[in-house]
Amino acid sequence: MATMKKYHYTSKWSICLSLTLLSIVSLSFFFFITANKNPTSSASSDHQLRIQTSNPNSIKVYVADLPRSYNYGLIDQYWASTSPDSRLPSDPDHQTPHPHPPNRYPENPLIKQYSAEYWIMGDLETPQNLRTNSFAKRVFDANEADVVFVPFFATLSAEMELAKAKQKNMFRKKGDGNEDYKRQKEVIDFVINSDPWKRSGGRDHVFVLTDPVAMWHVRSQIAPAILLVVDFGGWYRLDSKSSNGNSSEMIQHTQVSLLKDVIVPYTHLLPRLYLSDNKKRQNLLYFKGAKHRHRGGVVREKLWDLLVNEAGVIMEEGFPNATGREQSIKGMRSSEFCLHPAGDTPTSCRLFDAIQSLCIPVIVSDNIELPFEGMVDYFEFSVFVALRDALTPNWLVRHLRSFSEEQKDKFRHRMAEIQPIFVYENNHPGGIGPILPDGAVNHVWKKVHQKLPMIKEAIVRAKRKPPGVSIPLRCHCT
Repeated sequence: MATMKKYHYTSKWSICLSLTLLSIVSLSFFFFITANKNPTSSASSDHQLRIQTSNPNSIKVYVADLPRSYNYGLIDQYWASTSPDSRLPSDPDHQTPHPHPPNRYPENPLIKQYSAEYWIMGDLETPQNLRTNSFAKRVFDANEADVVFVPFFATLSAEMELAKAKQKNMFRKKGDGNEDYKRQKEVIDFVINSDPWKRSGGRDHVFVLTDPVAMWHVRSQIAPAILLVVDFGGWYRLDSKSSNGNSSEMIQHTQVSLLKDVIVPYTHLLPRLYLSDNKKRQNLLYFKGAKHRHRGGVVREKLWDLLVNEAGVIMEEGFPNATGREQSIKGMRSSEFCLHPAGDTPTSCRLFDAIQSLCIPVIVSDNIELPFEGMVDYFEFSVFVALRDALTPNWLVRHLRSFSEEQKDKFRHRMAEIQPIFVYENNHPGGIGPILPDGAVNHVWKKVHQKLPMIKEAIVRAKRKPPGVSIPLRCHCT
């Protein structure tokens, strides 16, 4: 009887196993037939798999095939110009050298502070065998790329137009005399008619727009793309005007978002001070810059009046010429804290000069966005002050004097550790050559890499929309 029961149980198990195997074989056959009937679906699945298994240690970048006249050709045009920048006082250190090094970016500090586009491009132009330190892996087939880099020196184009003294009032106007507007339109026409843009709607394209007025006339057209900006200061006002306050679908800040865009650092103008060379600092607080600013920068004038007569505080008005540079080096290296109030936009190059000078930043800018957050914690080496507190008489100086020597040393040690991540320059003539493995260029691409899942999702969602169906413009708030 026991034998019969055992045999009966074994038979049941054998039958179940057989049915399971038969089901697996049937399903496999079904998917094989389906895949062969629908090769497009199979290719799409392979594409999705490639997205999901993207190398976490690199990002694949395709460089759009723009003519040289939109990048290095602009540098040639700059050096060929005989008219100095009327916004900069006469300065023998910044005269045009003849002959100039090939592809050498302008040394004019008003332009150099926005040179991220130049260093990112220089890395991508470096021969493959020398790019072992680069997080971005250049590919030459757009179908293999994670993102498409648009090599337009938009900031240099804008700055060259602004430098024309007689054309200043024409900068925001679309006319035959505005060469920057002409270049913007040509670049957009080239890019949006390309196959990569048509496939993604531009969502996987990367533009460098470090100057607040870069690509001013075509921003709405490139809004879906990944924008590398120093802050969002100039975009809020543009969105506010474009919405007219009467559209339920147009919400402010729709053109820029931390979900898709990347905040990048300015190029610092002052040399790096190593911790081993740091000396005792005699002053409490230092600031050098223009006292009068527009928009959110009006706070600077109020702070100036509150602080200018305080003991241990140095407030200097000046320009970034040779004399001003030496004053800034001396002032930042001899002061415990460096003031960073909002200017025309929430950020400025001054913050990154302070970090390179091991001068503890005092950030008075309620709307500031900072580069590489999540990779670096600014609270470990900076003092953040609310605008209302900073404008309270005697409050700021009293607050800064409350920090102990131990706390200030800790801030400076942390700054010394993270100084390299804000450095773009690679010390190669023309900017083309191996980059610093822990420098700014790699950190920019790492931040772009973090955006890829959301970018890919947006591309897929857009594809499923039926023809003629609009996608509401919504604000992604943070």
